Amino acid sequence: MALVGIVKRFGPALALNRVDLVLRSGEVHALMGENGAGKSTLIKVLAGVLRPDAGTVQMNGGALMASGGDPAALGLRFLHQELQVVPGVSVAENIYLGHRFPSRFGLVQWRRLRAGAAAALARLGLDHIDPSGPMAGLGPGDQMLVRIAATLVRGGGADPWLYVMDEPTAALSDAEAGRLFAVIAELKAAGAGVLYVSHRIEEVLRLADRITVLRDGAVVARHDRGAADQPRLIHDMTGRSLAVHPVQAPVAAAGAAVLTLRGLAAGTLHSLDLTLCRGEIVGIAGLAGSGRNAALKALIGAIPRRGQVLLGNRPLAQTPAAAWAQGVAYVPRERRSQGVMLWRPLSETVALPHLRRLQRGGILQKRAERAMVARLSGDVRLKSRGTAQMVGQLSGGNQQKVLFARALAGQPKLLLLDEPTRGVDVGARFDLHDLIRDLARQGVAVLVASSDLPELIALCDRIAILHRGVMTGLLPTSGLTEAGLLAACYREPQP
Repeated sequence: MALVGIVKRFGPALALNRVDLVLRSGEVHALMGENGAGKSTLIKVLAGVLRPDAGTVQMNGGALMASGGDPAALGLRFLHQELQVVPGVSVAENIYLGHRFPSRFGLVQWRRLRAGAAAALARLGLDHIDPSGPMAGLGPGDQMLVRIAATLVRGGGADPWLYVMDEPTAALSDAEAGRLFAVIAELKAAGAGVLYVSHRIEEVLRLADRITVLRDGAVVARHDRGAADQPRLIHDMTGRSLAVHPVQAPVAAAGAAVLTLRGLAAGTLHSLDLTLCRGEIVGIAGLAGSGRNAALKALIGAIPRRGQVLLGNRPLAQTPAAAWAQGVAYVPRERRSQGVMLWRPLSETVALPHLRRLQRGGILQKRAERAMVARLSGDVRLKSRGTAQMVGQLSGGNQQKVLFARALAGQPKLLLLDEPTRGVDVGARFDLHDLIRDLARQGVAVLVASSDLPELIALCDRIAILHRGVMTGLLPTSGLTEAGLLAACYREPQP
């Protein structure tokens, strides 16, 4: 399959500029680029969702999508970055979404459906997931793996020969990602091709037979296996040289206690004692299910909590609205389902927790809202067509910057960040890291939960370790290595 001379415009903006891409059976082809480089637009052209302004999508030398071809009928399967699940139905039903349910005499054969779903899960080694269980009962990592399993279900078109995976490991633990990599190897050995889109350079170098890099809608580099390394790919994507994980001196704590936790418990978190000072960045590390994400949800009031929680000298509010009003800001892990309003102007997402202070006589002052959002957009280096642009039209990295703009709008005392750079490109990642450090220098206390261990080491002053819901250590980052931090995450709590 080949994409030849693809051009796509959105008004005056040129999203794709004569892009060529050849996809082959039996190989992994990585597509890389910063957010906004054109990767998602190219995938939508391949899927037939967008019609190119020029160029063709070809198979065996013949044009396909110009005549409205069905990608599933052509053997293409798509796994998108953001979770696309129906939480109110079972895992098995989610796996069969987009496929014809097995039926007889017009009735769904539920036993066959569950058996087919179980077989797809087994190929990924997901024996711990019950096909009959509710999708809502799974965490984001397992939900993503269920969507991957769904691409393995046969039916609903030609047998799959090309799998398009857009940031498939963004929500996965190392063990879950390892299972996915094993499946990719199996698919490749069976003759299928994979178009693999990822910002994780180490994954690309491990998996890809060929790499194509986009920048500003155009192809700027192509590499075969072994012909590129991390610095080369970073330069290709950004046009500048950047260290993958800059080692900078963290901002030293220089003030009084902002957050005091004694016996914090919520969800999978059983006990966390911690003091966070003004101007300090503290990380929370732990394996999947350790409670690191539950800690932040509990602090913003999204889930019930137990234990003593003080903001300064006052108890922290128990509801999100009251916590925001008290000077706490929160950037959630799942930006699309928990953070932004995709098909509303970005100004509304930024202003949402701050409407009370933007009102006069009970009426929202739209001019003040637009001025505030425009100023904050500059502060976070947000690339958009203006405050009225729909959030869903922005790249993933710029959607994340919308959430940071919202967090800054209230001039917070405490900033809670849950996987702050998940699914963003290397350039946006550095912008966000710089922003976090600047906030700490201004006296904001920052608490970061992340599965990205090099990010925690580069960004934080100290890192709290959680194991099975219990805090097992508090490590300074000076001299800390990724191997040392990972070993601490596996360490059992002392009796």
